[in-house]
Amino acid sequence: METSTAEHPRTPSGREVLGDRHVRNFLISNLFLYTGIALQLAVVGKEVFDIRGRESDLAWLGLAEFLPALLLVFVTGPVADRFNRKFVAGFAVFGELLCIIALAMYSSTHPTEVWPFFVLAFVFGVFRAFNAPAMRSMPPMIAPDNGLPRVIALFSATWTGAAIVGAAISGVLYAISPSAGYAVAAAIVALGLIWLMLVQFRRQPPPPDPDQRPSLHSAGEGLRFIRQTPILLAIISLDLFAVLFGGAVALLPAIAEERLHVGDVAYGWLRAAPGIGAAVMAIFLASRPLKRHVGRSLLIAVFVFGAGTVVLGFTTNFAVAFIALVVLTAADMVSVFVRSSMVPLLTPDEKRGRVLSVENVFIGASNELGAFESGMVAQNVGLVFATAGGGIATMIVVAGFWVFFPPLSKVDRFEDLAHSDVHPAPLDTGDSTVETIRTVLE
Repeated sequence: METSTAEHPRTPSGREVLGDRHVRNFLISNLFLYTGIALQLAVVGKEVFDIRGRESDLAWLGLAEFLPALLLVFVTGPVADRFNRKFVAGFAVFGELLCIIALAMYSSTHPTEVWPFFVLAFVFGVFRAFNAPAMRSMPPMIAPDNGLPRVIALFSATWTGAAIVGAAISGVLYAISPSAGYAVAAAIVALGLIWLMLVQFRRQPPPPDPDQRPSLHSAGEGLRFIRQTPILLAIISLDLFAVLFGGAVALLPAIAEERLHVGDVAYGWLRAAPGIGAAVMAIFLASRPLKRHVGRSLLIAVFVFGAGTVVLGFTTNFAVAFIALVVLTAADMVSVFVRSSMVPLLTPDEKRGRVLSVENVFIGASNELGAFESGMVAQNVGLVFATAGGGIATMIVVAGFWVFFPPLSKVDRFEDLAHSDVHPAPLDTGDSTVETIRTVLE
């Protein structure tokens, strides 16, 4: 019995983790921040589409949000690793707040041009590129011993719950005026910024080596670590290649108008559906986190995500579309939970900011770049093909990973990763899938 306890230490309960003030302050801050940002994103997507009624405008909006993460990948990670992560995140959130205020001011002029939205989305993306690795590096710094998976689940439940509230009220506020939506979003984000300053860390990362000057080699450490850690490379690449084709959420303004024929308030609830599905699953995972077969669960979840996207693409019924969004995002939350738990366990703390900045590019590629792909396909080929075809492509990608990279499906416990050697190791040249991905990255 003692040997078993040593091998698998006791995991604190969800109630114990939630009662920890370090965790609680972090969650409250993110509840405000993600509510405001979800509200802002829902309003700007709707307004951009309504001005000209073109799916391609949604595509350009997604590209503008993604490019900063790609262009700054070798800057944002080292910044998160060398400086206080709370203050880096605070600076970035303040910049995001200024962008939301600028959106409110421009929207109040009743605009007829969409390019200023793209410019502001790009600037917003710059600040978000700094925010993501700093904010996502914090859970391991505040989690109680052996409590990281539950903190990750609670963190996921927080931002998905915030997405429900922000998206649901977006339709009501948009019906009043888009500028009102931005103004409320700015006020909520300001509250989140204030609460963020109250967050305190239980543990700090090792200080950077004073003799090591910032360099391109140091900045590229995150990319090299991912390339040389097969499981880490696989889980991040799966998200990139699978969800890249499933950018249906970005097309919701067009789906609501052209396929479902619903108004602003119904659109708001349609935007809230992904948050509802993700939040229900996040709460379930917080109370009963995955303990076995985590690799297999990841693959099944992404496959279900693709299947839900296919249903969303073909339906013209609002209720079916709503349920499809709930199901596909609940499945996506399983994927997010597994990936968000694996990455910190596999990454040394002193490299975590750089690794997460690279992962942020992959996530951005699967979300914002996926929005660009979906928007362009919808504009040129059709909304149904862009949505349903993307879901089919996602399922094909999952099947490929299951067949050609069996080590991922064989990952059993998170604890196995935490207690394993996570230092970079040469990739198995016999694995064609990993070698192919590595070649692309090189």
